[in-house]
Amino acid sequence: MASADESASDLELTVTSALSGLIDAYRQMPMELNRYLTVILLPSVVFFAVTVAAGLLLDLSLMIRAPIPMLGFLMLASAVFYPKILLSGRKRELDNQFHLVVTHMTVLAMTNIDRIEVFRRIAEQDQYGEMAAEVGRVVELVDTWNQSLDDALRRRAKEVPSDAVSDFFDRLGYTLGAGQALDDYLVSEQEQIIENYKTHYSGTMDNLEVMKDLYLSMILSMTFALVFAVVLPVLTGTNPTMTVSAVIVLYVFVQSGFYLAIRSMAPHDPLWYHPEDKESPIEETIRNATVVGSALSVGLLCFSLAGMMGVSPVTLDDVVFFLDPIPLTLYAAIPTLPLLIPGFVVNGEEKRIKARDNEFPSFIRALGATEGAKQSTTSAVLESLRKKDFGPLTENVDNLYKRLNMRIETTEAWRHFTAECRSYLVQKFSEMYLIGREMGGDPKQLGELISANMQEVQQLRQRRTQATTTLIGLLYGITAASTFAFFIGLQVVNILASMSLDLQSNTSNFDVGSLINTEVYNIPLIEFLLIIIIMFGAMLSALMIRTVDGGHKINTYIHFVALVWIGSITAAITKWLVTQFLAI
Repeated sequence: MASADESASDLELTVTSALSGLIDAYRQMPMELNRYLTVILLPSVVFFAVTVAAGLLLDLSLMIRAPIPMLGFLMLASAVFYPKILLSGRKRELDNQFHLVVTHMTVLAMTNIDRIEVFRRIAEQDQYGEMAAEVGRVVELVDTWNQSLDDALRRRAKEVPSDAVSDFFDRLGYTLGAGQALDDYLVSEQEQIIENYKTHYSGTMDNLEVMKDLYLSMILSMTFALVFAVVLPVLTGTNPTMTVSAVIVLYVFVQSGFYLAIRSMAPHDPLWYHPEDKESPIEETIRNATVVGSALSVGLLCFSLAGMMGVSPVTLDDVVFFLDPIPLTLYAAIPTLPLLIPGFVVNGEEKRIKARDNEFPSFIRALGATEGAKQSTTSAVLESLRKKDFGPLTENVDNLYKRLNMRIETTEAWRHFTAECRSYLVQKFSEMYLIGREMGGDPKQLGELISANMQEVQQLRQRRTQATTTLIGLLYGITAASTFAFFIGLQVVNILASMSLDLQSNTSNFDVGSLINTEVYNIPLIEFLLIIIIMFGAMLSALMIRTVDGGHKINTYIHFVALVWIGSITAAITKWLVTQFLAI
């Protein structure tokens, strides 16, 4: 009895905590509460009521009517919990940028500027997003409301949704109030801040592992549902096109939901840096490869459609003469092949960017140590460093030396360096080192600080790479397994349809149609719908891989093409195998 009371008490506490968090999220919304209730929440309630009425009143099968109220419920739930999602997004963005912002703040604090000026400089960095805005609110409390910096930090600590940022602001406020220097505190806190970031990053990776297991379970369940939607109308006589379409819509919702969930959970750690005013030669190569690949893909698609409709005298069957006839699934797969051109170009450059990231910590440490020992300019130090082997970074270091030696303005020379490297981390940490040196910071200390922080991020990225590899294997396997199940059901129905026609022609005393309802099937249309779901699944799976990997968008093309071909070949082989076995 006591155990039941404790369980009820725990449940009540959980519900109370959830409601309190939701109310707090509504309170922190950027939109006024009355306007949100009128413009967003009320229409979603009306839409949900309409979908429930449609699900109850429409004269359709239950399998078709059931998803309609689910759509309305999804809209209503999204409207109710959107403020919570928005607040969670703010928290995630703060946690993702926290490590870089504190490192940047430490670099600035090690120079000869006032401590409030450190916060002003961080607030001006738009690339830090919500973290820069939060630091800007601290500056606003100091400048506009004449609060002390420690009071402003403690006040904002109570409002920040991120526990890590709130704890940092709170401790920093008390430390500054006690009289400790900002640079001493930040340098001493570096290890703990890095540990917090590693904990957050690792927790995100663990959440993605759980999501992968849930995704596998849900997709397998939807696969069985789709197979039943294909096969059961043989016995029930319902319209299979409608049942298959309804399950496909539900399938699309499930996959889209998981993609959005994975996108919201993945840590913000992009690989690429895309400057707006500096263009690297690789950008032109990627652009040309994308244009060529897209044009060839569209051309192949038009050629395939023209041949299928009898418009073109030369068809795809004439080109791929060794396959007679070409399976319908390959008509969808062949036009995707040219997309591998930009995909391979981007993939090759990503490998070089990762290699530059691996070499940059040793380069920046050597640069800082040498500058500190020789007490000379960056240009003079680079004259000797450019002869060392920094792998793919060696050419970029040599170009940086040449620009500085030509008396190009130091900031512009470093910006050209980061634009050529195209690395997000190289750009961030190079800018920190440059600013620290311009403001009189100790180069040796700056180099060691930046190198240590980047090495920690690199170690975390290795775990992310492992998670991406397992996700790729999972998605490739699911694609093959689900396609195999789809087309087993379709081909069995196709063979039953041909058998029932044969029996009808040879048997006059028995009505085969009373047991096997194959006349309701439009096999080519259902196969077309299954091909669509393969293409859609391949697209979302490729986007999931890119989201977890943090790479370039065009790198998605490689996985999209691979997944489409896995699905297409699996479908063709499955149809052939089922035909062979049942023919025996």
